[in-house]
This record gives sequence, structure tokens and C-alpha cells, in this order.
Amino acid sequence: MLRQLKNRHFYVILICDLVLFAAALFGAYMCRFDFDPAKVNFKQVIRLLPLIIPLKFVIFYAFGLYAGMWRYTSQKDLYNLIKAAALSSLIIFAVIVFVYRFEGFSRGVFVFDGILTLFFTGGIRLFIRMLYEKGFYGKSRSVGSESYGSQKEKRTLLIGAGDAGEKTFREIANNPSLSSRVIGFVDDAPSKKGRSIHGVPVLGKTEELPQIAGKSRAEELIIAIPSASGEKMRKIVEKCEDTGLPFKTLPGLGEIIDGRVSVKDLRDVDYSDLLGREPVELNIEKIKGYLHNQTVLVTGPGGSIGSELCRQIARHHPKQIILLDASEPNLYDIQMELEHEVEYLTYVPVLGSVQEAELIARVMERYHPQVVFHAAAYKHVPMLESNPWQAVWNNVQGTRNIMSAAVEGGVDKFILVSSDKAVRPTNVMGASKRCCERLMYAYTGKNTRFMAVRFGNVVGSAGSVVPLFRKQIARGGPVTVTHPEMTRYFMTIPEASQLILQAGAQGKGGELFVLEMGTPVRIADMAHDLIRLSGKEPGRDVEITYGKIRPGEKLYEELITDDEGVLPTGHDKIMVIRPNGCFKGFGGQKEYREWLFEELENLYSAAETFDADAVKTALKNIVPEYELQEGEGIF
Repeated sequence: MLRQLKNRHFYVILICDLVLFAAALFGAYMCRFDFDPAKVNFKQVIRLLPLIIPLKFVIFYAFGLYAGMWRYTSQKDLYNLIKAAALSSLIIFAVIVFVYRFEGFSRGVFVFDGILTLFFTGGIRLFIRMLYEKGFYGKSRSVGSESYGSQKEKRTLLIGAGDAGEKTFREIANNPSLSSRVIGFVDDAPSKKGRSIHGVPVLGKTEELPQIAGKSRAEELIIAIPSASGEKMRKIVEKCEDTGLPFKTLPGLGEIIDGRVSVKDLRDVDYSDLLGREPVELNIEKIKGYLHNQTVLVTGPGGSIGSELCRQIARHHPKQIILLDASEPNLYDIQMELEHEVEYLTYVPVLGSVQEAELIARVMERYHPQVVFHAAAYKHVPMLESNPWQAVWNNVQGTRNIMSAAVEGGVDKFILVSSDKAVRPTNVMGASKRCCERLMYAYTGKNTRFMAVRFGNVVGSAGSVVPLFRKQIARGGPVTVTHPEMTRYFMTIPEASQLILQAGAQGKGGELFVLEMGTPVRIADMAHDLIRLSGKEPGRDVEITYGKIRPGEKLYEELITDDEGVLPTGHDKIMVIRPNGCFKGFGGQKEYREWLFEELENLYSAAETFDADAVKTALKNIVPEYELQEGEGIF
């Protein structure tokens, strides 16, 4: 109330309503007595005003009708007006009965008074909103009006005439900073063609988009179907490409529900929209069950996967998250994001490397994490081919350090992030990850439950091909593709992180989880799509050049080898791989572990010499299926 008393608009609204309350009463008498002033008892009217005006004000205030902004008058305000007008009429009627027993009063007057009160007060509010929308006040523009805008505004077609399309239209119409004017909708529902939304017509179906865009002289397209599947989105994008116009899409429905999105956040169509399969949704309740009120350690939290892991873990309200990262800027970024965007404060930043065994042991001893997510790793294939000793120290020795500390510290669950490059590896990075999987099998069986997750390329992650292509396109090209037939499996960062979390929920110990990735995507097709999504034409605006396969790279990646045993899980998109004869030829896990640890010591010794060939030979002794590439070291 005090805040409203300081607002000058409150007094303007109050004076308007008081005048309208009085006008409603006078109008009610005039309506009741056939607009003949000679029949109206004006003394009675004046006697009622001191009763009716304060009473209506109190009731209107109680219903919150002075707290809102008239420029945003809504259906809810109308409902409150109806209730306030009806209640005030009932109370006035009751007071007249109690005080005067209705002697000398006409009942019809109070019926007309209630109707006119609603009509006058509702009308003035709608009138003010209309003035703002027409642009007489402020900078808003009329929803559904063809008159708003300037020559700089782009003629825009909205693809999708559903709820998202209607909301998009309203924000464009009322947001001058967007510099767009919607001239029509496109929607595949036959029942919508020829109809209109806020006075703007639905012009036809998506398959007719090129013709519709030409006839309407459209300048840009907006896809307002945030729930569209990958297959449907691909078809829509193909039609958008046929028009030759720039186009954007709304963010996903989940972001809209979270309240993080408005039309101002329209983004370019991302390749993650076009994976050709539905995003995989996992069992959130199971994930919450083992993270809630637990201390969780995440290694590599500043990376693409690690940071998304932290965001999703925080949503399940763990007791504490320990953030261990060797990069100071990355560690700072994720802690600031957790604090200011996710609003999760119980984190501990540890600046250090998984190569520091003593540091890892001290962290385990001090914080006693129940769950460990090991995402820290070097992953750039050509870089590790030239510097293979770093893959040994960071990927292999670092993983052994943290696995050993987890066992000593009594960690309940340990989830290792692996890679599809560990399958029949042809590079140091993949061989080092296969070593990590073998370490998991060596440690499995102790009190700590070890499990791993193997997946393909992650769209948009640091070092992946998509950010590289985008930079090349922004520079005008050329876009460099390694080989025209090279394919890769792709998944989104949230999918990868959820798979890791789901592994922790389902794993009993010793499992290696794999996500059903659908059909592999040709990198050349991705390059063509990304160029078109940037509003340019491959070969005309941006050239695509082909090179040769770099050391350690494959044409085709695999997720599972022929001899690995694949079993179903409780989720139809997740498979589990059991050890494929790791212990074959050994007298059991103990003998296998002793052999592995001895070979790892040889690997460490080779790394200390900075001899690339020696390191790769030592890796092959541990991973016989590794097809090593010789002579690629920097020394």
C-alpha cells in the first residue's frame, strides 16, 4: 500500500474510478427512468454517493485492481472486475435493504449500476491498453495491426500457428527492438489455412513455403515450433533453404518452461536440431535418488561435458559439489555460473590436476565424496598424436590416481567418461581411453562401484567440428572437411551429461554404458547444412575444401566392437557392455590387475623419455587392438 501511495499513476487511476463510480450511479438512474431527468430523484442519488463510492473503492482495491499496469490489462483483470462489480452491487443491495428496507428505491437502479460500473471501469482500462498498443504512449505496437512499423522492419513469416507461434507474434508486435513485422503464418494443419491470428492470415502449408514467401515478399522466416522432432525440423529447414531467405528458430520448450526464453532469444537453427532422431530423455527420479544430499566430486568441471554435468547435478540438490580442474579460467567460469545463474552455493573449487596424486588423496580425505564423475581428459586427437606422453600422464595416470583414491576413500560410485575412439583405437587418445576402461575392470569388485560411459562426438563441445565450421563460415570460408565420406555419431551436450548421470543410477559395477546414437552423420553434409543455416550457399558464398585424413583419424567411428557383449537395460535407448574377455589368458581379475599395473609402469617410463614411438608401443602392449601410427611425435 505504501509503495502505491508513492506512485502518481495510482492517484490518476483512483480519480478516474471515483468519477466512473459516480457516473455509473447517475447513468443507472437515467436508464431506469427512461432518460427523463424529471423522473430522477437527484437528492437520493447524492445521498447514495458517499456510501457507494468508498464501498466500491474498498472492494476494487481488495481485488488488486489498483496494483496492475493498465497497459497490460488482461483476462484475469477482467475476471477480477466482474467479481468486484458483482460483489459491490450485492453489498450495496444488502445495505439498502438493511437501512432503508428498499422503501423509495428502485431495484432496477442497482442492477444497472453494477452493469455500468463494470462497463465503465473495464472500458477505460481497455482504452488505455489500446492507446499504448497503437503507439500513442510508449513504444508498443498494435497486435494484429498492419499499420505499425517502419521501412526498416523486415517482413516476417512465422512457421507454426500454434501456441508458440501466437506468443511469438505478440512479442514481435509489442517489441520494437526486434525490427520485424509478421505478415503471415505457415502451418501444416489443414483446418488452419485461411484463418487468422490477431488479424494475420495463415497462408498455407510448409511444403508451399517457397511460393508463399515469394508472393508475400517475405524477408525472413522464424520457425516457431519448439517441440518439432529432428525429422520434422529437417524437412522444415529444407523448405526454408529453398526460399533463399534467412531463418531462425525458437529455443526448446524446456527453456521456455524454465522461463529463460523470450523471442529476443531467437537463435540460428543449430545442428543439434537436425540430428535425425528424437533427443533421449532419461529417468530423472533415479538420478535424483543417488545424488540428493550427497557430496559429489566432478573432475574437469570447466569443460563442455563437465560444466553441463555440474548444472544438472545441482538441480538434484546434492549436499556439496567438489570442482577439480587444472584450468583457472574454466574453474572460475563454472563456479560463477553455479553461484549466479544456477544459484547453487555449496561448491568447493579445487585448482589442480588429476595428475597430482597427493592432492587427490587430500581432497578425498577432507570431503569424503560419495559419487565421483571423472570427466577430466585431454581429447584432441592430432595434439595427442604429437604429444602422446601427455595422454599417458593426464588420461591414464590421472585416471588411475583418482580411481585408487576413490577406493581408499570409500567412494560409493565412480563414473568414468570414455569415448567411441576407445573402440579399436587408431590414435593415442582412443588408446589412452581404452586403457582407462581396462583400469575400470581392474578396480571393479571392490567396495567402490565403477562404471563407464562411452559415446560419440558431442555437438558444440570444445574442440569439436561444429565450432570450427562456424568460425570458418564467419570468416567467409573455406570450410575444411577432412574427407567427403567421413562420418561420425553425434549427440547433444545435455544428452551426454544425462547419460553419464543415468549410468550412475543404473550401474551395479563393471558396466560400460552406450547410448543408442541413431544413424551416423556425414561431416560433409554437416558442413553443407551449417553453411545454409548461416544464410549462405555452399560453393557460391562459402567454399568447402577437402584434405586428407590426419594421423590417428578414422573414416568411420564405432561404439561397439563385434566381440563385445551388448545387453539391454531398463531404458530402450541405453545399452550396457560387459567385459569382452579382459581376463582371458589370466588366472582371474587379480592376476590381470597385477599384469596391467606392471604394463602401466612401463608406459609411464616410456612417457618420461618423450619418445613418441616408445609410448605408442607401450600402449599397444596394453591395448593389442590399437593400430598405432609411428613417427608423429614433436621430437
